[in-house]
Amino acid sequence: MFESLAPTVSPSAYPRWLGDIGGTNARFGWQAGAAAPISHVQVLPCAEHASLVAAGQAYLQAQGLPTPACAAFGIANPVTGDQVAMTNHHWKFSIRATREALGLQRLLLLNDFTALALALPQLPPEHLRQVGPGQAAAQAAIGLIGPGTGLGVSGLLPLGHQDKWLPIAGEGGHVTLSASNAQEYAVIEHLRLRYGHVSAERIISGPGLVDLYHALCELKDGQGREITTPAEVMERAEAHPESTAAQALDMFCGLLGSVAGDLALTLGARGGIYIGGGIVPRLGERFDRSPFRQRFENKGRFKNYLAAVPTWVIQSPVSPALQGASQALNLTQW
Repeated sequence: MFESLAPTVSPSAYPRWLGDIGGTNARFGWQAGAAAPISHVQVLPCAEHASLVAAGQAYLQAQGLPTPACAAFGIANPVTGDQVAMTNHHWKFSIRATREALGLQRLLLLNDFTALALALPQLPPEHLRQVGPGQAAAQAAIGLIGPGTGLGVSGLLPLGHQDKWLPIAGEGGHVTLSASNAQEYAVIEHLRLRYGHVSAERIISGPGLVDLYHALCELKDGQGREITTPAEVMERAEAHPESTAAQALDMFCGLLGSVAGDLALTLGARGGIYIGGGIVPRLGERFDRSPFRQRFENKGRFKNYLAAVPTWVIQSPVSPALQGASQALNLTQW
């Protein structure tokens, strides 16, 4: 965790190497100067590289870039010390050893959704699609949630003066998932017998969508094991609106709405809830028609409170977490 104070940037802080490391892909970018846009963006599949060092070296070589003095990588994992073992990928490494192997003077590693949260105030309106009603309250907390390979959760807390924020570095995707109806209870109980603990991420993620679809199939007739990827679930749901896949996708969106509503209540996020990750932006207008917003607001006596909270889907052509990682390098305290 860090305090978002006024940045102090030395001339040697540029160029800088930026990364957004997920369980499936590693996205890298380059920023030549303080006012320069992020360029040389490349996505590398994590499974094709033995380590973060190998992926990083492959990026610099492919882009013809020298090793800079400093780098900042957001990573889909808690960062609580020098040792990192990714939750949804096999990479394990020492931050210090990685910095030395890459020849960097400074390497900053932070949670990927903390990096994304830092970028939220600078997102242009054309990179956001509002789902449902609501208007952001000024200088109020902001929430962030996003299903991808896992379920990222973060947010920003106002520090009481303009444009100064405290980002959250937590693991909210691993909270225990609760059911709102009998069918959800049956699915969660089915998965509990398999996994023991059913976190939000167990269902509200790419692998979770597949598990959810299989659970519904097994509770129904035992068919459907031929589908093995979230893309296949989404494709079948689009092609067959009355299918079990469509039912699974609606349940996925409804559960995301419930968890996002919990996040809004927990943070008092009257500044809005942003939805990132790799899955929801691919759903397009189908997400707008899903149970997401109804379930977001369905919190009993606090329905009117949540009806006033806006929710946006992030639709940025380049990962905003890269910009957030750059901002993190500017902060004076960690």
